[in-house]
Amino acid sequence: MKLAFIGRGNVGTALSTGLARAGHEVRFGHRDPKEPVQAAAGWGEVIFLAVPFSGVEEAVRGIGRAADGKVLVDVTNALDQHMDLAIGFSTSGAEELQKKVPAARVVKAFNTVFAQNQSSGRVGNEQLTAFVAGDDPEAKGVVMRLASDIGFDPVDTGPLKSARYLEPMGIMMIGLGYTLGMGTGIGYRLVRK
Repeated sequence: MKLAFIGRGNVGTALSTGLARAGHEVRFGHRDPKEPVQAAAGWGEVIFLAVPFSGVEEAVRGIGRAADGKVLVDVTNALDQHMDLAIGFSTSGAEELQKKVPAARVVKAFNTVFAQNQSSGRVGNEQLTAFVAGDDPEAKGVVMRLASDIGFDPVDTGPLKSARYLEPMGIMMIGLGYTLGMGTGIGYRLVRK
């Protein structure tokens, strides 16, 4: 598939590396005028929004109508300037994004994983879970297949409002890794019997 990454930081780079290794085409769009956001978004069959939460508005303006009808993967964590939850629990960053781009098919995914683990879907030999939420079953299916292509165990967590729980899970992971000193070599794994 043609995958457009809006944001060329650690997250966009890691996910694109894993997906390129799986045979997908990737292109970036960001502030660099040589790689305009709208051109990348227009080219991509699936768009990954991999910018800091504070940059969502600017990125959405850049994407414009290029996301209409397409899967738009929200990888962001709704953090404020103090690294606390900026939105919740009656809505989520993903639900607010859907309101900004109503013709896109927004799916929340990959926000509960540290960037260093996103290119492989693993911590050491342990497979990580990619929790996926969205209102469009077909769009979720696309994202779950992409997660599997990287190496994750994808899990459908239900409608987009489930992002209200996934976003705090991402913040919990950040707290464990940085505030409590566990580092970034940790991750979530759903265990099934």
